[in-house]
Order: sequence, then C-alpha cells, then structure tokens
Amino acid sequence: MPPATPELISPRSPRVSAARRLAKRNFRGKERLFLAEGPQAVREAAGHRAQGAATLVELFATLEAAERYADMVGAARDAGARVHLAAEQVIADISTTVTPQGLVGVCRFLDTPFEEVLAARPRLVALLANVRDPGNAGTVLRCADAAGAEAVVLTDASVDVYNPKAVRASVGSLFHLPVAVGVPVEQAVEGLRAAGVRVLAADGAGDRDLDDELDKGTMGGPTAWVFGNEAWGLPEETRALTDAVVRVPIHGKAESLNLATAAAVCLYASARAQRASGGCRSVTGN
Repeated sequence: MPPATPELISPRSPRVSAARRLAKRNFRGKERLFLAEGPQAVREAAGHRAQGAATLVELFATLEAAERYADMVGAARDAGARVHLAAEQVIADISTTVTPQGLVGVCRFLDTPFEEVLAARPRLVALLANVRDPGNAGTVLRCADAAGAEAVVLTDASVDVYNPKAVRASVGSLFHLPVAVGVPVEQAVEGLRAAGVRVLAADGAGDRDLDDELDKGTMGGPTAWVFGNEAWGLPEETRALTDAVVRVPIHGKAESLNLATAAAVCLYASARAQRASGGCRSVTGN
C-alpha cells in the first residue's frame, strides 16, 4: 500500500528538476533519457527491454494513480525502476500535457542502429525524411506498427522521436518496433535497396497511381515508403533516389491528404499486398 502522503512534494526536488529537463531535446540527448506520460506509455515501457536493459528507469506517480494503476506500479518496480509517489503539482510540473494522467516515466533511449534494421531483412519500412512535426512523426510510427511494419527510420533532418508529443502520438508503438534515427536520406535509401527493399516515395504529384500499382501486382515485395515534410513534401533530389514516386489517388474533391493519413493508406496498401496469398487480417478483427 502507498503511504498516506506523497514522497515528493516540491517541484524543486533534484529528481523532479532532472526529469523536467528531459522536455528539452539537448538534455534528452545528453542523458539519453526521455519522458513517457500516461498509463499506456508507462505500461509499454515497463515491459520493454533494449540491449538487455530495462527501458523504464524511473516512475513518478500521484497517490491516486498509484492506487488506480497498482499493477503498473508493481510492473515498474519489477523492472527495476525507481518509483516516486509525488504530489499532483509535481506531476504537473514534469508533465508536458495540459491534463496529466498522474503517471510519468523516465525511459532509456531505445533506438536501433540502422545496420541492425537492414540485417533483419525487413519487408515493410516507413522512412520519414525531413518530417518536422512531432505529432505527425508519432502518428506515422503508430500507423507503421498497426500495419505490421518491421521498422521506422527517421532521417537526420527529421524531428526527435523522443519529443514528448511524438511519444504521446505513438500511443505506445514506440516500444513495439525498431526505430532508427539520424540516418542521412541517401544512406537510408541505398541501404534499404541493397537489402532487397523496393523504395517508394509517397508524393501527391507522383507519376504512378497507388491503385494502379496494386492492380498490377507490383506491391507484394519488400517495400519502404518515404514520407516527406508536411508543408513541401519531398524535394526532387530525394524523389530521384527512389525506385518510383507514387501518389494516393484523390477520388473526391479534397485538395490533398495530410501526412499521417497518406502514410496509413500507403502502409496498409503494402501490408495487404504482402499478405494477399495468405489473406489479410482485418484491422477490426481479433
């Protein structure tokens, strides 16, 4: 049972100050630690290990959250994490959300070297080239996870995947599949192609239509989708690196699709084509 009063009551506590600094990218990079907020992220972090070490190293919880999520607090302790019972104001001070849910975890970086991604011979990969919005990056990661992708790669010009908004938007998927970061786009494309992966650029101005590619049966092999910047898409030099530039057809009057929606359509199109011989598992089924 938790004690009647919180252990940490001051936002000026050294432990609280250290955690709060992780909202800033330079401190995350220096410490190789990031924040995971809310029960879903904390649950995934508590069960995750990378390079033989537990990912969750510290957990801050209000008394109410510790009681409501007692199993999660127990899992954090079992993973070797230090658990701090904290006042609500302390959690609010650490959290980057408007309405904190009472749980904030401190996690080790868990990115995978790009060479390991290639060595695993992935069949479906999302490559984020110059994606700057953390919410979009996290949502694409979630889509890739849902579609059964084996990896997500972020180029050196893309947003920090450990940005709190990106972590929240991934809804736990950050802990589910390998994520390689800081890879130059040329190196990423060349490496994937050398590993036998067809590299497709997703672009609204593409000269190939996704529906046509599916009808031709060209989508069943190992595929990496390259997704570009939210505002200006993929530059010509990046499109030129890929095997084909494919557009998602617009059948109605919408001007375009946003990045995350287009990514979901492309990734699921590949997933369906790759599973065609054995049937496609419904996204709503058990």
